Amino acid sequence: MPVVVIASPKGGSGKSTSAVLLGTELAHAGAQVTMLDCDPNRSLSLWGERRALPPRMTLLADVTESDIVKAIQKHDADGGIVIVDLEGVASRLVSRAISQADLVLTPMRATTLDATIGARTLALIGEEEEALGRSIRHAVVFTMTRGIESKQHRGIEASLGGQGVDIVQPALMERAAFSALFEFGGDLRSMPAQGRMEEAIKNASAFAQAIYQRLTEAAQ
Repeated sequence: MPVVVIASPKGGSGKSTSAVLLGTELAHAGAQVTMLDCDPNRSLSLWGERRALPPRMTLLADVTESDIVKAIQKHDADGGIVIVDLEGVASRLVSRAISQADLVLTPMRATTLDATIGARTLALIGEEEEALGRSIRHAVVFTMTRGIESKQHRGIEASLGGQGVDIVQPALMERAAFSALFEFGGDLRSMPAQGRMEEAIKNASAFAQAIYQRLTEAAQ
């Protein structure tokens, strides 16, 4: 079953938030989901310690370079979806995880700095594709966006689109509920209400559906 690797060398780009939203929404939809926490900051692990994991979810903490491929292949074979949250650097661990991916998802804020640094992930994917002799599907998701897109956001999106980069729609909005997941644990449906919960759930669900569609296409 599919392996989604969340990769960006830029701290604060929304990697762990994207991973938690994707995992919890897919699990809510009925998928078996295994989350691998490969980030020394242990954001996924801290989220998982706040409250019992939602149904159909497993979380493995402190996955290292030496066991990342084995961990991915083991849980990939279990028939569920594997989501890997990586450290924010270009490393051997990151390269090994990308080599196992069906989809590499790069979260980035709609700023010039995030786009410039995020481009390093795309270059790293290209290196892995060359080494493996196969293509690795990848996409960018904008995070912490506002209801009205800035001129800078539109320019960055147009530039990436012009380079043939797959951009996930919808973007992940800046929502109080998304950041509060790491305070309360669980998912958007089990945590105390934070802001406009209905809109937050709608955004997260549509994001997860967009990723699932890409995974389905990759499997065909």
